[in-house]
Amino acid sequence: MSRIAAAPRAPEKLFIGGQWVEPISKQRLEVVSPVTEETLLSYPEAGRPDIDRAVAEARDAFDNGPWPHFTPAERARHLRRVAELLSERLDEIANAWTLQVGAPIGLTKKLVGQNPTLFKYYADLIETYPFVDDRKRDDGGKVKVVKEPVGVCAAITPWNAPLVLLSYKVAAGLAAGCTMVSKPSPETPLEAYLLAECIEKAGLPAGVFNLVPAGREGGDYLVRHKDIDKVAFTGSTAAGKHIAAVCAERLARVSLELGGKSAAMLLEDADFAAALPSLMVYTMPITGQVCFSLTRILVPERRKQEFLDIYLGAVSKIKVGDPFSPETQMGPLTMARQLSRVQGYIAAGRAEGAQVACGGGRPKGLDKGYYIEPTVFTGVHPYMKIAQEEIFGPVVSVITYSDEDDAIRKANNSTYGLAGSVYTSRPERGYEMARRLRAGTVTVNGMIVDPKQPFGGFKQSGIGREGGPEGLDNYLETKTIHFA
Repeated sequence: MSRIAAAPRAPEKLFIGGQWVEPISKQRLEVVSPVTEETLLSYPEAGRPDIDRAVAEARDAFDNGPWPHFTPAERARHLRRVAELLSERLDEIANAWTLQVGAPIGLTKKLVGQNPTLFKYYADLIETYPFVDDRKRDDGGKVKVVKEPVGVCAAITPWNAPLVLLSYKVAAGLAAGCTMVSKPSPETPLEAYLLAECIEKAGLPAGVFNLVPAGREGGDYLVRHKDIDKVAFTGSTAAGKHIAAVCAERLARVSLELGGKSAAMLLEDADFAAALPSLMVYTMPITGQVCFSLTRILVPERRKQEFLDIYLGAVSKIKVGDPFSPETQMGPLTMARQLSRVQGYIAAGRAEGAQVACGGGRPKGLDKGYYIEPTVFTGVHPYMKIAQEEIFGPVVSVITYSDEDDAIRKANNSTYGLAGSVYTSRPERGYEMARRLRAGTVTVNGMIVDPKQPFGGFKQSGIGREGGPEGLDNYLETKTIHFA
């Protein structure tokens, strides 16, 4: 039984045009507990008229309101206030994350500080960012190259890390001078409401941020809306391809942070004991429901058993259980469909001839909830389904390699290119190998995702970057002004 039994009060209104308004739609959505499999709360779903209203308010706020014309210092002041208000509610945010997703409370409390960090970071950045660059032509004439906000932006976010992935978009978009329409995942609406409350209290102009929780159809309607200038999406590669195709019809701007099948490459000289702590965190974070999870571990053939002895010993001791217990290291998967998906991939791995070295079933004593054991496959070949497709669960494939060229071939043998790691006792060699990996973020001797640095993928892992100055660039257009 979960230690926090009571769900928070269900939201009943939408945040549109700076006000909490009654929804026009009568449809409702439900949040289901991943621990009890029971409904936690029911809340209103924004319908097309609600989305139209939110987009119209964002459009008016951008075209006629003060926000795009504020000085960077004025926008920064508002963003810092949002950060302060978020900081006051970190426990609420962590509890909502654990309640809806099933991520262990110890982890969510550790990570929620990224939200105010992003708002503070972009507040600081825009006070020094070169929005205007003075240049000269060859004929001596003056040129100003200016960066201006792209316009009205739709922020569509997934369920696994609801507020962090929304904050990346909203903090950067608002810093640029854009106005936003947020459509959170229907399974995890609570954090977006908390952000809306902080933005309201911070006194941002009406219409600058709007919240319309909706399902897939609502998201598709928002993406297709003629008054949306840019779509920022985090989610599956399949959904990202659809959004890119829709945006291409009117050449709307789009940034996509999509799936991954990231590899952790342990070189011949790697210290396995030193590598273990980061592998334990990042091969199965949030029950493996993280896009940059290191789900493929590449080890030298001659050291395979040495690695398995240390890694399997640690994985077999992971404490799976109530995510609100401070002792729990892994909670349940978030949804019934996710459990079914992961079980299907485990069956596929077995069918293709890979061996389950540990896990593979439901943990003993956990008959209720969407629980699955942390699972490690050996005997995995790169062509297998479990080595090629994103599982989004606690399933890791251990793959051997003969030499460094073979390791690079196997690591890059993927349609994805989001992240990766190289473990070695020689950091300079790690850097050389990192340069050969076709991935957007690579860490030598660990796994680091820093909100102040760019994050995004090669290949089918996405387009554009979030975080760092590059995340601000996502929300800016370049204009050249010549003086004749």
